[in-house]
Order: sequence, then C-alpha cells, then structure tokens
Amino acid sequence: MRVCAISVDLDEIHHYYAIHALAAPAPAARHRVYDCALGRYRDWAAAERVPLTLFAVGSDLSRPENGRTLRALAEQGHELGNHSFDHWYDLSRQSRAEMHSQIARAGDAIQAHTGTRPTGFRAPGYVMSDELYGTLAELGLRYSSSLFPCPYYYLAKLAKLGALALRGKASESIASGAEMLLSPRTPYHIGHPYWRAGAGMLELPIQVTPWLRLPVFGTSLMLLGPRLARQLVRRLARQPFINLELHGIDLLDASDHLAELAPHQFDLRVSLERKWQTLTAVVDELKKLGFGFERLDEVARRLS
Repeated sequence: MRVCAISVDLDEIHHYYAIHALAAPAPAARHRVYDCALGRYRDWAAAERVPLTLFAVGSDLSRPENGRTLRALAEQGHELGNHSFDHWYDLSRQSRAEMHSQIARAGDAIQAHTGTRPTGFRAPGYVMSDELYGTLAELGLRYSSSLFPCPYYYLAKLAKLGALALRGKASESIASGAEMLLSPRTPYHIGHPYWRAGAGMLELPIQVTPWLRLPVFGTSLMLLGPRLARQLVRRLARQPFINLELHGIDLLDASDHLAELAPHQFDLRVSLERKWQTLTAVVDELKKLGFGFERLDEVARRLS
C-alpha cells in the first residue's frame, strides 16, 4: 500500500516574528497555534480520518494548557514528535552539549506533560549537521524528518535573509549549506556526510516532486489553492511514500489577530476557508490515487 504521513510543526507565532526580524507579537497573537490552530487540525483530521504527527517545541509546554491539549491529541491517536526545546534555528551550529540538552529537555518536557516520549525529531528550520544526527542517535531517537532538499525554498530563504541584511536587520533563521540539496529526496539511512546514503539513522525528507524538486508542503499548497494543489500532488502518484509537512500557521489567517504579520507571511493572506478547502482537496486527491495514511513513527518502524 502506498502511504502518506501528515505532520504539523507547532512553531508558535513569536518564531515567525523572529524570522522576519519583527518585534514581539501582541498578547492576543502569541498563542494562536495552540489556542486556535491545533483545535482546527484536530477537527480536520477527525473529519478526514487521518492521523497526524505533531512536532512540539518543549518550552511551549511550560504553559499548562498547551500540555493538556497535546495530551488529549496523543490520546486520540496522534503522534508527538521532538522539535527541540527552544526552537533555536542555529541548533546545528551549537556545541554537542547544547544539542544534547535541547533535544533531551524537549523529550523530557513532552513526556512529563503528555505521558508520551517522542521517537522522532524535526530540526528547526530544516537545518541539520553530522553532529546533530549523532546526538539524536545517542539519545535513542528512531528517526529524523528534517531535510528539505528543495532548491526553490533554499533560494527563497537566502533572498529573505539577504533582503533583511540590506535593511540592517537580522533574522534568527539561518540557511543550511547548499550540499544539503544533494541529499536523496526519498527516505534513506544517512551516511557521512549526512547528505549521502549510508547505514546510519533513518531520515524521512520533507516532500518534493521528482526531477524538478518542487516543494510540496503547507506554504506552497496554501498559496496554490485547491485546484492547483491537486495537480501538484498528482506528480507524486507513483511514489510509495509521501511526507506532507504542515505548520500550525497553515490553519490560521490574518483575522486570527495576525494582521501585523500578514504583510511578511504571505500565506496568512489566504482565508481559513480556502486553506481548509485546500487541505481537504489534497487528502481527497491522495485517497483517489490509492494512498493510505499513517503516522511518521509507523512509517519509520517499517522502513527501519
């Protein structure tokens, strides 16, 4: 059976302000991912009968209601993944001790608040290193789903960082080395260096199309809309596995107290209704193509 896994990165709103070098969000906007988007994902997943893998930032669970929300979602059958403790975009450039602390503390926090310890990891900003993979292995994680070998996303990020620098501003985001674009676009065990196949940890890359490596993830789908998003996923019809990555912000729009961020985060200009229609259209198309749906840990268990 061909399988699709749908994951959601639960980056809270202040991370997007940091990407765009903006001041801190207003209080009404700060917790929109946990307070608003997660409930929408719960309802959408239930309506479509698909499981989700939710990558949580450990420090967000210091807010008790966030932990309760995640626990309830885990009890409903969704997977919880490790997205580091503080979501440092430069985690891969930290010392080995800092990497260990960030990943271990996130696992501890998620387990303490939900009763579930993650077996999967996603790097902030999709930026990895050999040292970071080594740390994951030391801590006993089963898989990573962190690489996004998409040249268009890579160039767009460089353009954004460059534009901010020209204005005398600094984003907290960073770009990975261009060699990451040489990594396989389908699941593989890492070698050394990590963008080559080997016998190491299992990596489940973020989805791109064959040949052109067009991005197939939340932002691109939301900007395309239902009809064009259907056409894009049809390019994946012959693949045995699709790794569809979303973000919490993908089910938010400017009306969710995010009008200040919308001029910088273009997908916020798309209405929630249209975003919901797009996600539903994508899942409907994948079902027509014969795909079933599993959590990432289930895929990793089989591929390992």
